[in-house]
Amino acid sequence: RAHATKPRLHLTLLFSPPLLSYWALRTSHFVKMIVKMNRSRWVGICVALMLPAASSFLGGARGVGAGFQRAPQRRAPAVSMMEVECDVTIIGGGPAGCACALYTSRSDHKTVILDKNPLVGALAITSHIANYPGVDDKDMTGAELLDKMREQAVYYGTDYRHAQVFMVEDDGEGGKVVHTPDAVYKTRALVLATGAMGRPPSFKGEDTYLGRGVSYCATCDGAFYRDSEVAVVGVNAEAIEEAHHLTKFASVVHWITSTDPSPTDIHAQELLAEPNVKHWSHTRMIAIEGDDAGVTGVHIKSLKTIEESEVQNLPVEGVFIYVAGSKPITDFLQKDQVKINPDGGVWVDDMMETSSKGVFAIGDIRNTPFKQVVVAASDGCIAAMSIDRYLKGRKAVRCDWIHK
Repeated sequence: RAHATKPRLHLTLLFSPPLLSYWALRTSHFVKMIVKMNRSRWVGICVALMLPAASSFLGGARGVGAGFQRAPQRRAPAVSMMEVECDVTIIGGGPAGCACALYTSRSDHKTVILDKNPLVGALAITSHIANYPGVDDKDMTGAELLDKMREQAVYYGTDYRHAQVFMVEDDGEGGKVVHTPDAVYKTRALVLATGAMGRPPSFKGEDTYLGRGVSYCATCDGAFYRDSEVAVVGVNAEAIEEAHHLTKFASVVHWITSTDPSPTDIHAQELLAEPNVKHWSHTRMIAIEGDDAGVTGVHIKSLKTIEESEVQNLPVEGVFIYVAGSKPITDFLQKDQVKINPDGGVWVDDMMETSSKGVFAIGDIRNTPFKQVVVAASDGCIAAMSIDRYLKGRKAVRCDWIHK
């Protein structure tokens, strides 16, 4: 009879208000973690965190009531997280992160790169590399260059891993703890190299022809459109500067803006004075069209009248879009962990160190106006040399030569 009522007692306990409240309270502490993880991962993590406590609670309930004797507690096996100790952990596997890893690995520091996805990022979606020093292969894509950077870092000892970081915290001993769904990384120095998140496509055809005529960097791709017609969309400072750059190559630069540029903006007025610039004011781009070879034109529509205006087609081969900036990816950081600039970029000093000792930031996460591969790689080099100084307790970066 006692054996007959035992399962009923456990069922009652499992759904009792005190235990349900306990589980809810336990779960609330991990809400921030859960929402930043893939749906396929969070169930296992929650079980790993809650199962030991639940097992202990139910185990302690055995023997409650007359006729029951306390049975030995048998805990269910907990899912343990792998723990990795290293000297340097780099979050992000773009050119900045790979360059930094190359230097720290060659300096004999145990280095781990945690890369969410090697197929995304500004360099990975670049169709051609033409302005990176030493790269003379005119058919090399950004993804191929990134592969070479990654392979070089791994060759010299970098531990490269696919992982989504969802939280970073102090370990209380001067280091940092980096949490991923599969492992916990304890590191002496931390590098933030997650880049910037581009906005979602705003125009029909933008994602279809990205890398085949659609670009976000005239400095990178402008030379491909020599003697061709191109369109520049946007009225901000970046759009004006990039349109200026395109006037050196394109036969016609169609500048499409939803408003008039400020008459006091000297750079905008200088752009309008260029003989090969055609300004389409109070105009909106509707769609981008093309074929297998790439972009062949854009559809535009005037906003000056309320009535439905006639849609015009501009025969362009390149479209450069600057309607919104990129947002540095910092969602895995907790509030006030590092200082953030008013423009959203992570603040660093000349040595790429953030406001938090032992934490460095490189590449587009700084929201630098010069979003070039060579700039990101140089950020990584500077950070690596600073990290070497930091880990060895030196006050200055060791120089090859001292001029007196």
